[in-house]
Amino acid sequence: MGLFSFTQEIAMDLGTANTVIIQNGKIVLDEPSIVALDKRSDRLMAIGKKARQMQGKEHDNIRTVRPLRDGVIADFYAAEMMIRGMLKMVNGKNRLFAPSLKMVVCIPSGSTEVEIRAVRDSAEHAGGRDVYMIYEPMAAAMGIGLDVQAPEGIMIVDIGGGTTEIAVISLGGLVCNKSIRIAGDVLTEDIQEYMGRMHNIKVGERTSELIKMNVGSALTELPDDEAPEDYIVHGPNRMTALPMEVPISYQEIAHCLDKSISKMETAILSALEQCPPELYADIVRNGIYLTGGGALLRGLAKRFYDKMNIPFHIPEDPLHAVARGTGIALKNVDNYSFLMR
Repeated sequence: MGLFSFTQEIAMDLGTANTVIIQNGKIVLDEPSIVALDKRSDRLMAIGKKARQMQGKEHDNIRTVRPLRDGVIADFYAAEMMIRGMLKMVNGKNRLFAPSLKMVVCIPSGSTEVEIRAVRDSAEHAGGRDVYMIYEPMAAAMGIGLDVQAPEGIMIVDIGGGTTEIAVISLGGLVCNKSIRIAGDVLTEDIQEYMGRMHNIKVGERTSELIKMNVGSALTELPDDEAPEDYIVHGPNRMTALPMEVPISYQEIAHCLDKSISKMETAILSALEQCPPELYADIVRNGIYLTGGGALLRGLAKRFYDKMNIPFHIPEDPLHAVARGTGIALKNVDNYSFLMR
């Protein structure tokens, strides 16, 4: 890319938890979707990992914001600052001219017109000239190498930070889809609430996230080779404020997450009910694909299989499936009719 390179192509997975940017088929940025702003001037202070380190530790003049909630933009100004900042991280600061951007951004399949408009406006304000949209389940299917334009039913369950996207795809379109706001963030909140209720210990969002990553499980019984060691949680007692140390096992967390995972199961079954019989037969034969960060939860595929008797496949690197699919869509913008302009 030279000094006078005016048009730049960017694929962006604008996620509730993480934002991933792909350029020339490679992941060039993968950062948490969080910004730190100066309360007095609203100036951007930090972005991504640096802002996440400040989360929960800020003083009166700093606020940390997650601009996206439930997969959609909740804070328009913070979202625009975050997109601008991340594009600057990709481009570096040595350019004489800011390039005009051709962008493909993915959005939840249940987005309303207003929510789609908010994403488009944020992308355009941040420098996007041609902005295209793609639904997350469609991007996820492309990202794991499936042929979305084939006359065959493909079912994707994409469990992100803010939403769980469930969709049946055939002939380049969504035949039936369901977007529920029960995903990674809700599981984190469940853990936070459980720790306070059962152990009387006060933990923040960041600690709850670490508990989920270290001992999160969908099953109370895991094979020995998959079962994690107990995780030690440090925090203040809610009543006395004295320091506590609590060991947490994966069995406890499985009980704590049970209710939310049951709601995911209900949503998947509901999407299967709406599915035409010919496509249903394809899905039973080929299985259902789990993508997104939530697919990494221990025992989840097994639990879903036990409930529905349909195999669930977890592809390699499910976390970046949507981002990779968005990158593929960017390369073939003119050939894909399912991209929204």
